[in-house]
Amino acid sequence: MSTAADNDDVLVCANCGKEGSDNMNACNKCKQVKYCNAVCKKKHRSKHKKQCERWVAELHDEKLFKEPPQREDCPICFLRMPTLHTGSTYKSCCGKVICSGCIYAPLYDDQGNKVDNRKCPFCRTPPAYTDEEGIKRIKNRIEAGDSRAIHNLGCYYRDGVYGFRRDYDKASELYHRAGELGYAGAYTNIGASYDNGEGVEVDKENAAYYYELAAIKGNVYARHNLGVNEENEGNLDRALKHYMIAIKSGQGESLKSIQKMYKHGDASREDYMKALQLYQEYLGEIKSDQRDKAAAASERFRYY
Repeated sequence: MSTAADNDDVLVCANCGKEGSDNMNACNKCKQVKYCNAVCKKKHRSKHKKQCERWVAELHDEKLFKEPPQREDCPICFLRMPTLHTGSTYKSCCGKVICSGCIYAPLYDDQGNKVDNRKCPFCRTPPAYTDEEGIKRIKNRIEAGDSRAIHNLGCYYRDGVYGFRRDYDKASELYHRAGELGYAGAYTNIGASYDNGEGVEVDKENAAYYYELAAIKGNVYARHNLGVNEENEGNLDRALKHYMIAIKSGQGESLKSIQKMYKHGDASREDYMKALQLYQEYLGEIKSDQRDKAAAASERFRYY
């Protein structure tokens, strides 16, 4: 994307052409053109509008489709963390997210027999045997600024569980707080609330806004939802971009979506083969014997 400021790095007013300095008045939206004063900015507004909108859209897409951050590896086995929600567990005792294989290992011996050892695999803390103890641990993690704990408390208010009265406003407040602290899943839940009319009126525009915030931070469920929305709108190229990014991060539903697009003639064979390759590469990074044992023992440990 070229801008008016690319010419030999000389800053000139987009309206009158006079050379200026670093403190020139930039366009509030695209930030790509500058003016020597507010008068020039106002005079140039109508001429700049279409170009400004195009630049803003390009900058937005550049950020939206940028390679998202990958989840942290399991702190015990150091393998890539599975994306599927049953592939890992958040431990409120220490705030760590541990993969299903490492959660399973202390519970069963080599023959698959259950053993009496349910301590946290990371910090060795015994489990919370009551809801009260579990809530106490969550609140301790919240005091420590743990975004995942803040999000989880929001879910308790949303669902009205563990003694909490259902309160969508409180849930939304906690989700926003968790999102601002870096937990992408909180923005996905806000998007879903607007998508489904959960505590708010259905607002697809707001839903997409929060899905995008979550996707940029690496949430694959939000990324998949954006792909579905684009596909439903007939924007197949954009849908494919979202699906491919989600598949690379382990979202199996996006692979199914591209398979369906291929069957209906909306995606090429090359697109489908690329999607399969990306998913196989992901599986190669997350698979382990211990995780396979866990998945075979219980559906709650399934990781792909």
